[in-house]
Amino acid sequence: MDFVLLAKAAVMGIVEGLTEFLPISSTGHLILAGALLGFDDEKAKVFDIAIQTGAILAVIIVYWQKLRDTLVALPTQKSAQKFSLNVVIGFIPAVILGLLFGKLIKAHLFTPAVVASTFIIGGFIILWAEKRPPSAVRVNDADDMTWKDALKVGLVQCLAMIPGTSRSGATIIGGMLLGLSRKAATDFSFYLAIPTLIGAGAYSLYKERALLSIEDLPMFAVGLFFSFLSAWLCVRWLLRYISTHSFVAFAWYRIAFGIVVLLTAWTGLVKWAA
Repeated sequence: MDFVLLAKAAVMGIVEGLTEFLPISSTGHLILAGALLGFDDEKAKVFDIAIQTGAILAVIIVYWQKLRDTLVALPTQKSAQKFSLNVVIGFIPAVILGLLFGKLIKAHLFTPAVVASTFIIGGFIILWAEKRPPSAVRVNDADDMTWKDALKVGLVQCLAMIPGTSRSGATIIGGMLLGLSRKAATDFSFYLAIPTLIGAGAYSLYKERALLSIEDLPMFAVGLFFSFLSAWLCVRWLLRYISTHSFVAFAWYRIAFGIVVLLTAWTGLVKWAA
């Protein structure tokens, strides 16, 4: 057993879990961490996507009561049906646009300039979103969203296909700009992540199955475990954090990290090619 490889898988799992649900782009952090660890070949790229499933399991556990109640009430209660339909509606744009443009985006947008630009621009958008007046909020709870709200957030989520944007950042900040409260936007972002990230992980494993073998199971198991554990801690912390704080700190972090991306590319430390 290659303990060095397992240690790298653990570190990558921790990075994934800590960054997946914060508005700071897990993709950019995984690329940087992978380059520093020498864990950045084609198999590693599949690994990075697959271990998102561990992070999603953490969301399912944190929101288990809500998810279970919705499933139980689904056959009879309109509120549960409306909520479930909204998640499906929000999920569909990413499926369609991902299948249509995924390869094109990987081929042409995975450059230091694009990644750094999206980090920095995203940071300024967060600062702008946090300056909105309280009167701009019209939806205080994710359960009160309409199908149009869900569709708009789903469309905004597609911006995360551009590397460095952040799926969580796009859905949370996009939701806030569309009139959702900080909590409603965060909750719906987590709900929407469940089908989105599970689907992306399953599709990536199926498409790149020729790269994998039974010997890779320990590496994936370690990555999934640490991704789950760090995501569980991060999600619980974030839900407490947003009750008394804004996302301004993450905005400045994004701007600083964008500069780091440019420096690592300029020095040749990181290979930013897809």
